Amino acid sequence: MKSLSQPSLVRTLDDPQPMRVDQAQAFIDRLTDDHSPWAHMEQACVQVQLKDPPQWLARAHLAHDVISPIHVPSHTNSAMDGYAFLMPNSKESLKLKVVGSSSAGHPYLGHVGLGECIKIMTGAVVPEGLNTVVAQEMVRTEGDWIEFPLTHLQAGDNRRHQGEDLPKGGVALKKGQRLNAACLGLLASLGLQSVKVIKPPKVAIFSTGDEIKAVGTPLQEGQIYDSNRPTLAALLNTLGVEVMDLGICPDDPHELEKTFTLARQNAQVIITSAGVSAGERDFTKELLSKMGDVVFWHIAMRPGRPMAVGRLGDTLLFGLPGNPVAVMVTFLAFVRPALLKLMGAKQTGVVRQQAVSLERIRKKPGRTEYQRGVSEVQDNGALTVRLSGSQGSGILSSMVNGNCLVVLPHEQGDVEIGQAVEIWPLEGLI
Repeated sequence: MKSLSQPSLVRTLDDPQPMRVDQAQAFIDRLTDDHSPWAHMEQACVQVQLKDPPQWLARAHLAHDVISPIHVPSHTNSAMDGYAFLMPNSKESLKLKVVGSSSAGHPYLGHVGLGECIKIMTGAVVPEGLNTVVAQEMVRTEGDWIEFPLTHLQAGDNRRHQGEDLPKGGVALKKGQRLNAACLGLLASLGLQSVKVIKPPKVAIFSTGDEIKAVGTPLQEGQIYDSNRPTLAALLNTLGVEVMDLGICPDDPHELEKTFTLARQNAQVIITSAGVSAGERDFTKELLSKMGDVVFWHIAMRPGRPMAVGRLGDTLLFGLPGNPVAVMVTFLAFVRPALLKLMGAKQTGVVRQQAVSLERIRKKPGRTEYQRGVSEVQDNGALTVRLSGSQGSGILSSMVNGNCLVVLPHEQGDVEIGQAVEIWPLEGLI
């Protein structure tokens, strides 16, 4: 593994110019290359039984292509309720005798001759030799006979062919596909009993600081409740990773080393909050430098300026800021893509949209800003956005009241009313 201290790769807290967001993202992407499951397939994979799957399976990524063992559909069947028949040469209308019926699970096994048809239900097998289905609402019935016009029918209408959706031996799902309800339903329809997926990483989280207290503990003057761990746990749960919550670590070098050691021994990723700013708890930087290969950054962004990234042995470390909104933003911008890559995802970015700003937004060039907003689709179909409230990095209410992040790039200045901006919809992210 390359050392993280190479000056060509990083800037530290001591540098006068903070690192750009895109540079930090590129560095983290290179850092996670060594930990990619595709480079360590045997250790990264696990065979999961589909009869009693773990909850995280619905967000796991496939370790290989899934090949269909059967045709889907397994037989040529009717796409609607009606009558199946053999389309004759062109006529204006057709009169046929009904000689039987076919329903789902109960196919018609007899012979259907010229001038004959069978009544058929949606999904039922179309007998050999019949090539068209007419909808029941198009026919006129008289005893065992039906009559209908042919003007709007062509041979082959209203049938679903065997293997039309998926042929036997075809690729049902591709390697790297994230499993969701539709994928799991498809696997079940193929009769598969197990599937090989990338094992989700175990992620250890803890907060640091003497002033941080757990919910349920009486607060003394100058103390605050820990909102970062519940926030991180919820963000991680949306990804389906295994969370190891190590609680709150006080500002004590020995306790901090014990917590980092426990996390390093039991998890593939460590996420901490607070304790990474310049001048704060110098023993943290000293300790992490002793335990691994870690760099401390000032990133040109708001919120979320201070951050630490690196390795403690084979375990990746992300040291996030202390303010709760900064924790969420840095997680979405840096940590989430890295975790998705470790999970075998092919696509790790967030959904990006363009929206028209309904208000003037102040912005200084020279940093990337992530402002909390509310996006709406107007009557004319235009997507608009406005800020959701105060943008202070400790104010969670504007994140609660918002449904997107307004992403203003490094060189961007003030945004005027009516100007297009990039937004990240938060649906499914938080």
